[in-house]
Amino acid sequence: MKMTRWLLAFPLGPLLLFASREAQEKHAAGNHYLAYVGTYTTKTASKGIYAFRYDASSGKLEPLGVAAETQDPSWVAIHPNGKFLYAANEAGKNSMVSGFSLDSKTGKLTLLNALPALGEDPCYISLDKTGKYLLVANYTSGNVVVFRIGADGKLGPATANVRDEGTLGPNKERQDTAHAHWVETSAGNRFAYVADLGLDRVLIYKFDADLGQLSNPDATQPDAFRAALPPGSGPRHLAFSRDGNFMYVLGELQSTVTTFANEARERYHALQTVSALPAAFSGRNDAAEIALHPSGKFIYTSNRGLDSIAVFQVDSGGLLRLAANVRTGGKEPRHFSIDPSGNYLLAENQLSDKIVTFRIDQKTGALTPTGASLEVPSPVCIAFLPLD
Repeated sequence: MKMTRWLLAFPLGPLLLFASREAQEKHAAGNHYLAYVGTYTTKTASKGIYAFRYDASSGKLEPLGVAAETQDPSWVAIHPNGKFLYAANEAGKNSMVSGFSLDSKTGKLTLLNALPALGEDPCYISLDKTGKYLLVANYTSGNVVVFRIGADGKLGPATANVRDEGTLGPNKERQDTAHAHWVETSAGNRFAYVADLGLDRVLIYKFDADLGQLSNPDATQPDAFRAALPPGSGPRHLAFSRDGNFMYVLGELQSTVTTFANEARERYHALQTVSALPAAFSGRNDAAEIALHPSGKFIYTSNRGLDSIAVFQVDSGGLLRLAANVRTGGKEPRHFSIDPSGNYLLAENQLSDKIVTFRIDQKTGALTPTGASLEVPSPVCIAFLPLD
């Protein structure tokens, strides 16, 4: 049955790689991690998911080789218990989602099972706060699916499958239909939030953590939140301030960041939209990733075309100022990750097959290449697992 979609306000603290400030501090306590890199395998030399040992004291990655051979694992997510890893196998009509058991000693992954994604081109996956459900954003088909996770880590039957609905954006080529691009549950696990590139909206669904079901919120209640972006923005990914007072939405199509403020009753309104590009830039560019530094003082986004990381400073009112654009040393930085220590940024250059490491200045947010880079075929995602 078709359902009207409500738009987002986000009543939560930061949701980046880890779900809370406490989790960030816990993970940042040690220096040693496993890092898993998702890739594209079609028409590339990649074989699947690659594993590395990562030293947060030096920012160095040590290759462990192929952790698992699997088709086009464009996004990977690690279970909160550290025993399982899940991948979105982005392969058009043949798209799957896969679950793996994880050996923290060797980094190797063993396939538990794989299920059809129930949509085309899953580009983002996440786990709910209980670790009982996997949420999948299917880009081409514009739907969001929830899969149950068993105690053994295997993916079970889908518990929800909803398609985003609303008014399409003006970009006829890219906004031809709904395109779900990001999905995560709120800190309280009561809602699931979806960035939809085709609708210029961030949508909200009520999430039943007992049944794994998604439904519409009641518009007459305070939980019915709204966040619409400027037409043609094409929202891709989100970041949130540590106190939950601000939400930052990356617009892929116009290379912008829109800042939303959380008002009374957790309703958000737009404060500003700023470009991630230098004023003199012209030509093709697609923004790709956004991340808030653990300090809350800086936001970073990636530009594909300019091939840079944009550095924004965050003022006390939550507003952004573009401070710099730093070249990534390669082509098409589809994703980057701030490491758990907050000292390094790792840029994944998809079309030049390498990850380049930058040191983060803790006072200014400035990025300086460390000189370290690592060859990885078509890298497009990094997830960290603490070993200490």
